Amino acid sequence: MDQPSLDQELEQLQNAYNIITEFLVQYSFQLVGAILIFLLGLWLANKVANLVTKQFAKHNIDATLGNFTSNLIRIIIIVMVAVICLGKLGISVTPMVAAIGAASLGAGLAIQGMLSNYAAGVTIIVTRPFVIGNTIEIKGVAGVVEEIKLGLTVLTNEEGERITIPNKHIVGEILHNSFEYKLVENNINIDYQSDTAEVIAIIQQAIAQSEAVNDQQPPLVGVNGFNVIGIEIGIRYWVPTAQYFQTKFTTNQLIMAALSQANINIPCPVKEVHIKQ
Repeated sequence: MDQPSLDQELEQLQNAYNIITEFLVQYSFQLVGAILIFLLGLWLANKVANLVTKQFAKHNIDATLGNFTSNLIRIIIIVMVAVICLGKLGISVTPMVAAIGAASLGAGLAIQGMLSNYAAGVTIIVTRPFVIGNTIEIKGVAGVVEEIKLGLTVLTNEEGERITIPNKHIVGEILHNSFEYKLVENNINIDYQSDTAEVIAIIQQAIAQSEAVNDQQPPLVGVNGFNVIGIEIGIRYWVPTAQYFQTKFTTNQLIMAALSQANINIPCPVKEVHIKQ
């Protein structure tokens, strides 16, 4: 390498060194101050958010609403601190705000579906038509609410499946909320000669033997209707959603065993065929 080229590179390095040194000397205090202010802001945001969460828990307010409020407060504090730090460095935030607004408008048009899910999520969290642990049914899909997010709600069923529902399909629809229980509905036919009062008492006793059936809301057993087979007995009782099918099958077995022991006949459809010679 010739001498002029080496001198040029050394001069460029010297210029870069001078620029960096001048920047550090001129803005070092502002940079250190901005970093300290931002770290203090992060600490303050976490402290305030945790305090809000504890207050919500202390007053038995829904955990989902508490988490949403605390996260919102944390974000607001961090944004405010970031604006202060940028001003400390001498950076004007007005052009940035205008640019962010324009970008947000374009992004909003491109992701309308996602934004509608977020808007619906805020509505669910604020109005609280259901909370975590409730059993809900929406558009024929039922399960226990496991998690409520801004964009979606997660349900689980007895089989352990995770069902994800976009929030925009929940708000504005007909929603069934049976809290932590689910209704079991059955019908059974008996002969017209049977004593309905005796059959109803037997079925009620059999349901009472099932430990998982909700005893806070008594089961309903009665004459539901009449048909060509016999008298139709309607059976309704509530069971924990997480044990719905298991409890239903066990209770059905207890009812069948009790009716059989009492010699209660359950008729079946019979057709008579006459053959003419």
